[in-house]
Amino acid sequence: MSDALFLLIDAGNSRVKWALVRADGTQVQTGTFEHRKAQAEVDETADGPDWSQLPVPRGAWLSNVAGAAVGQRIDALLDAHWPALPRTTIRAVARQCGVTNGYTTPSALGSDRWAGLIGAHAAFPGEHLLIATFGTATTLEALRADGSFVGGLIAPGWSLMMRSLGEHTAQLPTLDIPSAQGLLKGENGSGPSFASDTLRSLSAGCVLAQAGLIERAWRDLQAAWQVPVRLVVGGGAAIEVTGALQVPHTRHDTLVLSGLALIAADDAARTASPVPSP
Repeated sequence: MSDALFLLIDAGNSRVKWALVRADGTQVQTGTFEHRKAQAEVDETADGPDWSQLPVPRGAWLSNVAGAAVGQRIDALLDAHWPALPRTTIRAVARQCGVTNGYTTPSALGSDRWAGLIGAHAAFPGEHLLIATFGTATTLEALRADGSFVGGLIAPGWSLMMRSLGEHTAQLPTLDIPSAQGLLKGENGSGPSFASDTLRSLSAGCVLAQAGLIERAWRDLQAAWQVPVRLVVGGGAAIEVTGALQVPHTRHDTLVLSGLALIAADDAARTASPVPSP
């Protein structure tokens, strides 16, 4: 087991992250690649990651919230390099790697959120956590120190908020993250504030909506639990949203991959364990 290598793949709505790790979670190599455009060439492996120089992993563990087409492309990429490689697409379950799933239907929880919970519980042992991930959607997870996932919140992400305003109002522009990033600083160099033009008003309003949600949820959780709660943040828009936060927080951008590594190691250990005699 000590020499086993696991290929971990986190397919989100915006892009795909991957890592090759040892059984103890140590990263050997990491990377990202973008989703293919709808009009791109038929070759499923085009513009994919270069795995040609990687050692052969024991298997691949995948979290995919991006849909069947992305799953098919990842299968094609794996087949191009290691046709017989075992692969596991994870699903949320009732309990795994020290985390208990509080969802009414455990399998309905997104696989990325589940892996992130497992990664966070291991990264901050013995701490009560609020995990905020800023992607296409903004998700919040309340996790007790004993590994009990109490529940979560889902809201449109910063970029989705801006795009929705542009698409559903007659006089507002459509802003994406690259266009909006330079609009968040106030005239005195401070963070987002009341703005004197439409573009800055839109960008700042949406990012402050994100920050307000996080701060309210964090304060409510601490009041409900009557204990300190660490706010852990990550995701593609984390820099912009945390720039507007006025509460303490910890940045961690690899919780899903960390959780996948723990799931892979647990699966491998159970597979290697001898079956007890009847």
